[in-house]
Amino acid sequence: MPPFKLLLLPGDGIGPEVMAEVRRLIAHLEQKKLAAFAFEEGLVGGCAYDAHGMAITEETMQKAHAADAVIFGAVGGPKWDKVPYDVRPEAGLLRLRKELGLFANLRPAVCYPALADASSLKRELVDGLDIMILRELTGGVYFGEPKTITDLGNGQKRAIDTQVYDTYEIERISRVAFELAKKRRNKVTSMEKRNVMKTGVLWHEVIEAVHAREFPEVTLEHMLADAGGMQLVRNPKQFDVIVTDNLFGDMLSDVAAMMTGSLGMLPSASLGEVDAKTKKRKALYEPVHGSAPDIAGQGKANPIAMLASFGMALRYSFNMGPVADALDAAIARVLARGLRTADIATVGGKAVSTEEMGKAVVGEM
Repeated sequence: MPPFKLLLLPGDGIGPEVMAEVRRLIAHLEQKKLAAFAFEEGLVGGCAYDAHGMAITEETMQKAHAADAVIFGAVGGPKWDKVPYDVRPEAGLLRLRKELGLFANLRPAVCYPALADASSLKRELVDGLDIMILRELTGGVYFGEPKTITDLGNGQKRAIDTQVYDTYEIERISRVAFELAKKRRNKVTSMEKRNVMKTGVLWHEVIEAVHAREFPEVTLEHMLADAGGMQLVRNPKQFDVIVTDNLFGDMLSDVAAMMTGSLGMLPSASLGEVDAKTKKRKALYEPVHGSAPDIAGQGKANPIAMLASFGMALRYSFNMGPVADALDAAIARVLARGLRTADIATVGGKAVSTEEMGKAVVGEM
């Protein structure tokens, strides 16, 4: 088999630190002859702005298009708060998502038994938690036009963001949700705000139609997104796959992240359509946590979300499910041994460094 082509984009803040542990994992997999990887690196976000005056260059975008998977760290930080809006660090990630057609964002929220007490919720609510939040990623209010700020005079301004969804966008994300559910516990919960938003009305209508036409064997329920946020905190284990739009998915997945103990524990995968000829799909894998500039360069970052994101690449891009399972099990064993980075450390407990945690996980592999 030819090597899998990776593009590594460490980005800003703690991105380079956690990406270093992915390189360690890649080296281990190659040493054990489980896979071969050919990877390039590039700049994205604030570091790309500093070097090139833009959040991502055309050259890096070409490499992303050519890669079997993009492995992404984090972007942004106070240093770039005042750069022009269209070249802000986050613009690099948004461009990758849009131009690669990465419409389906998978964010699993899994609470490892050893971390049940690290959650903000009671142990009995989160112990054994395993849900998947599926967020539509290339439509909605983040990409809708017009998107403007207009000076009205007399000290007044008007800001406009436009929430837009077409039928095909809702159909394709709903199909991903139902297919995921069939491999899990066979239940989908769709969340929107059809009581006050026309896009919510269409979202509900289209998902109902796809369900009836193509996936009647899957259980489907609907919930208003604000009620869904409440239920995530009240009784999270009632859910299996949650499918929702770009804005609500952004918020609800962060709520789910804290149930696992820390944002540093939550991986994600962003997937495109399957190409009819090659049977491959564009994909980007990234931890949900941000660049955490307050701890950057200090060796305090939790690399588990970054490692687990690479595990999702093994599962969804490289058809290496058993190896991904082995990685998940290794993470669980390390946590069961009591190793903790600062974000998940118990009161008075010793925190290990980013490198120590990465070495421990790879050691368990």
